[in-house]
Amino acid sequence: MLTRRDALARLAAISGGSMLHLGAVLPDTAPRRWWSDVQQGDPALAPGAPMSPERRALIDAFSKSSDGVERRFDARQFVSDWTMPYRLFRPKAPGLLPLVVYLHGSGGLGTDNEGQLKLGNIFGTRLFALPANQERFPCYVVAPQTDRGWINYGPPAPGQNTATPAAGLGDGARAALALIDALIGEFPIDPRRVYVTGQSMGGAGVWHMTAERPHFFAGAVAICGSRSLDDPAASARTALWNFHGDADQTVPITESRGRVAAVRKAGGRPIATEYAGVNHNSWEWAFTEPNLLPWLFAQRRGG
Repeated sequence: MLTRRDALARLAAISGGSMLHLGAVLPDTAPRRWWSDVQQGDPALAPGAPMSPERRALIDAFSKSSDGVERRFDARQFVSDWTMPYRLFRPKAPGLLPLVVYLHGSGGLGTDNEGQLKLGNIFGTRLFALPANQERFPCYVVAPQTDRGWINYGPPAPGQNTATPAAGLGDGARAALALIDALIGEFPIDPRRVYVTGQSMGGAGVWHMTAERPHFFAGAVAICGSRSLDDPAASARTALWNFHGDADQTVPITESRGRVAAVRKAGGRPIATEYAGVNHNSWEWAFTEPNLLPWLFAQRRGG
């Protein structure tokens, strides 16, 4: 029988190393305008329709201008009950600074301490370390790597080869949270300004970790998060911006819609952005939104 780790590895191979699909596609019964409605005070998006040349130009420019930034991350390891590889970017600015935690998608699964900086993960890691962004928003950036996912998984169902989400704190999330605590103790990191972001499998990790530590993160950015068994309402105390492409063939848009609805019902005010015509790689649009960083770094945890 396949183990949980073997099933996750097979998932990455099936998906071409960049996508994760958990659970059946649910019917889309929500009216489009319900999801598309913009709440008063939401940050403005980049001009142009998602698939327009001007919007694609932002993505292309980012890919070219950020090349080489990944070499500024130090390779380190965090040892607990297992060894978690991670990359750390250390800012040059002095003083107590924020920490951004990036959770990779299934294309980053492994132990080589490199996959979480490659493929689609280049957007979520390089963005915060770009020199221009460090001038405006100096911060530490940590990109841990897991070979067992971020949420909790059980063994595949009989006759299946896909890992099954299960209740409880995931191994990857447990180690990542312990790593965050260790970094706060090692570096001058402001514990009131710790942010978490991730895509696909990592997007599920964002929902999972904000539910498990509902009073910890100052802000969160979840992108096309795959399925997990967490109660989204538990994330209502965290300022959150959720992104998804409405043409996503890997993780159904209903995953995001259901989570956002649950948080709003619980009294939270998440921002929800859907990109028309965009497939699973919605992180390319999300991480090139000009107002993403100003919004994120404006968040502070109270108390």
